[in-house]
Amino acid sequence: MSERITVFKGDGIGPEITDAVLQILDAAGAGLKYEIYNVGEAEYEANGALIPDAAFASFETTRVLLKSPITTPVGKGFRSLNVMMRKKYDLYANIRPAKSNAAVKTPFENVDIVIFRENTEDLYAGVEEIVDKDTAHSIKIITRKCSERIIRDAFDYAMRYGRRKVTCVHKANIMKLSDGMFRDIFYEISRKYPQIEAEDKIVDNVAMQMVMRPQQFDVMVMPNLYGDILSDLASGLIGGLGLLPSSNLGSGYAMFEAVHGSAPDIAGKGIANPTAFLWSACMMLEYMGKMDCAARIRKAVDQVLGEGSAITPDIGGSAGTADYTAAVISRL
Repeated sequence: MSERITVFKGDGIGPEITDAVLQILDAAGAGLKYEIYNVGEAEYEANGALIPDAAFASFETTRVLLKSPITTPVGKGFRSLNVMMRKKYDLYANIRPAKSNAAVKTPFENVDIVIFRENTEDLYAGVEEIVDKDTAHSIKIITRKCSERIIRDAFDYAMRYGRRKVTCVHKANIMKLSDGMFRDIFYEISRKYPQIEAEDKIVDNVAMQMVMRPQQFDVMVMPNLYGDILSDLASGLIGGLGLLPSSNLGSGYAMFEAVHGSAPDIAGKGIANPTAFLWSACMMLEYMGKMDCAARIRKAVDQVLGEGSAITPDIGGSAGTADYTAAVISRL
């Protein structure tokens, strides 16, 4: 019997890479049934709702969502739908693995970093106020509950996958109360995992260290804003945002999405790279216990990237999305 998942087609390149990934999932024998909805800016302009009620209802039934990129207005308009989904369904753990692929040449080799980003609070809580016409305040929120669960998840992951070290990233030298509490909780929890090395580093130092010697990092855990910035930096180490997947996990709900945005500048040109979204789909398959299917897709992607004849322009090729998709399916 096929398992049902919810699929959100977003804006920009979202529909293109969604179609590509669903074709590959079907070719790999994933055994999934899709409840597909249009969401985002284009859906709002067409029908007056960013996310239709039926789309919410679907996710609340399937509890697994594969979501393509959604355009968020800058400095005006509605807040990020990603942030809204994370808060609405308490998808507190944003996991972003960045791993080098030998076929994608960058100045950095043997990068293998997994970033655990707390997903529901910090400055991303969006608690802001206008004090007067010349002053705006944004409030940073750190709680013990949210800090404990993301830090515990990072250590559990390290234990499960045989990782050697967890690094806590913070700015406790300046934000002594909020980031100081996050750091203190990190060391409290680390004592329950004596097999795993625990260290902490200040966020600006981490940014420098990641481009000097990224191989020193293994699993990293941090508040929301730092995780957003440093995971994009990590994508640059491995070849760009087109190669960085992510999962957003909570208690009973799971959302899988590429880290990159909707790329409206290349929408409709047929050159979008679906790899990050495809690898996010592999994380989804693994979450659903379909390990063999995920492994087959990962192997096929590695073969296509290694051969180099059907890769997209963002990673040095000249092939289109359809060519890439067909090449991956042929390896399956």
